[in-house]
Amino acid sequence: MNSPAVDVDVAIIGAGPSGAVAAALLRQAGHSVCVLERQHFPRFSIGESLLPQSMAYLEEAGMLPALIEAGFQYKNGAHFVRRDEVSVYDFREKYSPGWGTTWQVERAVFDDLLIRCAAEQGAEVRFGHTVQAFHPGAQPVLEVSDESGAEYRLHARFVLDASGFGRVLQRLLKLDIPTGMPPRRALFTHVRDALPVGALDRNKICVAVHPEHDNVWYWMIPLAGGRASMGCVAQGDFLQVDEAEREARLRALIREEPTLGKWFGDAPFLLPVRTIGGYAANASELSGPGYALLGNAGEFLDPVFSSGVTIALRSAHLAAHALVRQFSGVPVDWLAEYDTQLRRGINVFRAFVERWYTGELQEILFYPEQTPQIRRMISSVLAGYAWDETNPFVKDPVRRLDMLYEVCHTKA
Repeated sequence: MNSPAVDVDVAIIGAGPSGAVAAALLRQAGHSVCVLERQHFPRFSIGESLLPQSMAYLEEAGMLPALIEAGFQYKNGAHFVRRDEVSVYDFREKYSPGWGTTWQVERAVFDDLLIRCAAEQGAEVRFGHTVQAFHPGAQPVLEVSDESGAEYRLHARFVLDASGFGRVLQRLLKLDIPTGMPPRRALFTHVRDALPVGALDRNKICVAVHPEHDNVWYWMIPLAGGRASMGCVAQGDFLQVDEAEREARLRALIREEPTLGKWFGDAPFLLPVRTIGGYAANASELSGPGYALLGNAGEFLDPVFSSGVTIALRSAHLAAHALVRQFSGVPVDWLAEYDTQLRRGINVFRAFVERWYTGELQEILFYPEQTPQIRRMISSVLAGYAWDETNPFVKDPVRRLDMLYEVCHTKA
């Protein structure tokens, strides 16, 4: 029996950052691409603080001119606050070569720009189309429905799942496995940002630790247009409140942290307070016969170091280049060349995230006598360079962080 005709070289589920960048890179290589997106853009999304490592992938995808034109808030580092302690990391002062600056973005605008750039490069984008079933194999097939209820099959040479927290293929193929990370929840909104000049460095994300609970933390992300993204993350039921109580709960939490409370304790909320929980995820495999999982669709750790978009774009870059080689007739070992490569950086971020919540990384970040070389190495990871194995904190993150904590803790 003859195989069914292929409708498209690559079908991509999801039009977020990883889907858009993968689509653009594949179109640059001359391959046909169809992006299936359940929602319509622009739409709200969280994850507004980018890392400099992302810029290389956006540049290669031909998206920088449109992003520069958009006028997003410039970002060059991170500002950590714990009670009366302050530690500032400038991403331009890092160990790894590459970009040291990036942006803080309203994701509705940012994501819309990226997928429009991919469409301008020839990717077909179908908004309002939902994947209902998936048949993996040498010629994978997607069963899709549109908003009118019409159903069809899309035959592809390969499928990339860039569905983010929707995790379409992980769900359909039952690939989810325990993450090993405690369930956490976030409460967040946008606030009016009327800070006086010099009050806080708008070019840096602010990460603040709760004054009484070291495993509860806040983000404050300055955005363009007189607003900032504000959120609080905690484990268990610390933030588990009814919808009607969310605004009061987040307002009270902001006021409890001295730095943020001073500047934002009475700042008007510009959006309804939203919540997300149980966001951490892991997959038994990131690729299989005819498919690969990108970014959050495969694994997501935690928002504390803003690694989500960087991992998503790294995965898009790895997968797109692997597909270009595969389509040219070069055999690709997806386990070695995609899964293992991507997880190396994810595991570096994992080591940092886990030690943030135990308090060990906090002791390192706030240690006042850290050497400039160590600071540059840590700054590189915080800037997203989690795949640069010339950095000792990437090559062997667990041992290096544990050793450094012992030094900081002993001298404290």
